[in-house]
Amino acid sequence: MFSFFIKILISSIIISFASWLSFKKPQISGFIVALPLVSIISLAFSFIEHQDKEKTILFAKSIIVGIPASLLFFVPFFFSKMLNLNFWTTYMLGLIFLFVGYYIHKFVTQFF
Repeated sequence: MFSFFIKILISSIIISFASWLSFKKPQISGFIVALPLVSIISLAFSFIEHQDKEKTILFAKSIIVGIPASLLFFVPFFFSKMLNLNFWTTYMLGLIFLFVGYYIHKFVTQFF
């Protein structure tokens, strides 16, 4: 349980630092926020906790496939104005696309 709170503390410090830095150096802060911080932190925490190189590599491969699959959520937002969709319809379509992305991810990762 102690490691859980350490993970929360480290994650909070990184997010707080990026927020603080956004006033001082917005360009650098923007770069930090654009990083896949959850993936970076999760990979490190996973390896530290389990010390399993092979599973950590598999985890990283799954993330690589998951990123484009998760971006499917935003596809309806590109077409919402053209199709005259309201926000909630667009949002729900995004969730449906995300659901499809999950199954694409599940299919692709079975070959790892």
